[in-house]
Amino acid sequence: MSKFWQVHWVTRRHAAEASDHPVLREWADLDVREEAARIDPGDVFFTDPNHQVDPRLTLYTTRSAFAHLARETRRNYAGDCCLFFNFLWQRDKNWCDAEVEDLLDFEDWRRWSPRNPRRISGSKWDRELSALARLYKWATAKTYVAANPVVMREVLGRHGEMVSVPAQRAKDARSSNVKWLTPRAYRLWRDVGLRGYTANGRRDPSFRGRNDDRNAAYSDLLFSSGMRLSEGGSLLTFEVPALEESLKRFFDGRLAKATTKSRRERTFYVAVEDLRSVAAYERTTRRAVIRRAQAKGVYEAMDDIWVLEKRSDRQRSILHFWDENGQSVQRPLSSLDVEDRQRLFVEGDGGLEPLWLWLSQDGRPFQPHSWEAVYRAASERCRKVLEGKVAQPPYFTPHMARHSFALKMLVALMHALDKRFGLTPEERRDFRLLYGDAWRMVKDLLDHASEETTRRIYLAPVSDLQIRSLLLDEADPGTNELLGRIAKMSERVLDSEALV
Repeated sequence: MSKFWQVHWVTRRHAAEASDHPVLREWADLDVREEAARIDPGDVFFTDPNHQVDPRLTLYTTRSAFAHLARETRRNYAGDCCLFFNFLWQRDKNWCDAEVEDLLDFEDWRRWSPRNPRRISGSKWDRELSALARLYKWATAKTYVAANPVVMREVLGRHGEMVSVPAQRAKDARSSNVKWLTPRAYRLWRDVGLRGYTANGRRDPSFRGRNDDRNAAYSDLLFSSGMRLSEGGSLLTFEVPALEESLKRFFDGRLAKATTKSRRERTFYVAVEDLRSVAAYERTTRRAVIRRAQAKGVYEAMDDIWVLEKRSDRQRSILHFWDENGQSVQRPLSSLDVEDRQRLFVEGDGGLEPLWLWLSQDGRPFQPHSWEAVYRAASERCRKVLEGKVAQPPYFTPHMARHSFALKMLVALMHALDKRFGLTPEERRDFRLLYGDAWRMVKDLLDHASEETTRRIYLAPVSDLQIRSLLLDEADPGTNELLGRIAKMSERVLDSEALV
């Protein structure tokens, strides 16, 4: 029997399969039960250490504002709640019995107790506190708890309004703990960590990594475009910009609103060389795993897929497909979330093929959250291979790709506006009025809610860039050289030095 609270994701059950299984036979009508309870695939639910499901928590995860959060946010918040539930269970309390003192003791354990070998930072505590504040605010309104264990206080908001925040917010939380890689350091990390190269740039015959071209193509895409992990990880094949015979250095595509954190459509840009990496993956590794899956009948055995028939309207954004019941369905692409996209297939020359871009070894969609493990393994390989050969072996995460993209764009845009275009003060003012300044451009590319967020994260490494560019006596440096200089001034911008 499990000793812990656990988080589960509702998947699509198959009544026919359940009826053939001796243990699951009594659950053959599970589809009907879930539909009656208005539980949908992709919903979250909890089980306590006795394997019991609390219907109040299920109501919270499926019928409150929690259900409309981004999938990764729901995953993180559910895990955060589980930690607190387990803490309470050790005190012979259920989640609904929590008191203010319990939360105080929980913070002490998570952040400061010498008996806890995995103490967390103030920023991590603030996220866990946000997850609990959201849950208990809802539970208090529903009268499922006697009193809210998360004490709130009023503070002045960013726009001068009064807002309620948890009183236990960390006072030592950093507004951002961002790390950046320069393009040179990123290429070293990618080649050694993902592609299996040695420190001197040769193929390592002992490297046993799989899908190295897929992993490198995905990583290049994120580094080039600034997309979030799940945004880049849930792309469909026809959403990748088509390579054309042209002199363009960048190609643009569109992210559907259901896949973005802000729930707004936006344009992304990919450098031509990185787009070539994705196209090469599609032609080789991706094609091979699809052929193997077709030969094994993997796709034919799936009975919950949608087969695309055509795309219509001027932007080809309306999808016409046959659903799992053989019904003809018409849906806008912008409304399909990450789970829906994994169900989309097309009839190819050799049979059914997934439209999901990134595939696992078995030909099924590679889950977005699984990229974290790929990056961790690559960073660990860099540490082992490059230790003693570079001053600081690079490590990297999907979110660092996003930040590194933003820093590169800020430096390039500021440098272009101040030096390369040779604008007069009047012309620069007119340019800003027409297009916005570099901060606003990067804010839009990153899909940040406000320019203040962008400035708070990226101001430190570029704060004196414009002054330094005016004081440089030597020839006008390029963006990469400026990034190298910034790396020398900031310990949070990581560059690769020459091999020792």
